[in-house]
Amino acid sequence: MTDDEEAQLIARARSGDIRAFGRLVDAHQVAVRSFLSRLLRSTGDAEDIAQEAFVRAFETLARFDGRARFRTYVCGIAYRVWRDQSRAWFRARARDQAYSDTASTDGIDTDLKLALRQAMESLPETQRAAVALCLGADFTHEEAATALQMPVGTVKSHVARGRARLRQVLGDDDNGQDHDA
Repeated sequence: MTDDEEAQLIARARSGDIRAFGRLVDAHQVAVRSFLSRLLRSTGDAEDIAQEAFVRAFETLARFDGRARFRTYVCGIAYRVWRDQSRAWFRARARDQAYSDTASTDGIDTDLKLALRQAMESLPETQRAAVALCLGADFTHEEAATALQMPVGTVKSHVARGRARLRQVLGDDDNGQDHDA
């Protein structure tokens, strides 16, 4: 397919011509699947991701600027789909490992440990770090401030807000009152 033919098919596909987009898929699917097969070493997964990449390419065709070949555009999308799916797989594996780790340790209710882990993950990153240091690792506010390179007041605020959020998420009904202080 020449560059002019490809440009004409893209223009027609942008205006809603599904057959024109089908011709683009026919022209480039071998290249996309070959790339993915080498990347994944699994023909089935390569076909699934290629299909997803072409769907996304159709959905985003208006953003395709034509500076590269359509094949390049779709391979880029396919790579990002693969990367996102890989990250999701690793996150799922980490969750499974976390469950396995919590199921076999120190007699604390596994469901509670998982709920706490999920609640901690729901906190903003800096709040989670302050809570983990001060409440989880027994750092003083000053020590945590030094470790996190934050003002002490900010650490205290993060810990208070984080504690309140954890209580809310975990269903503690004492309205955030700190009975230890």
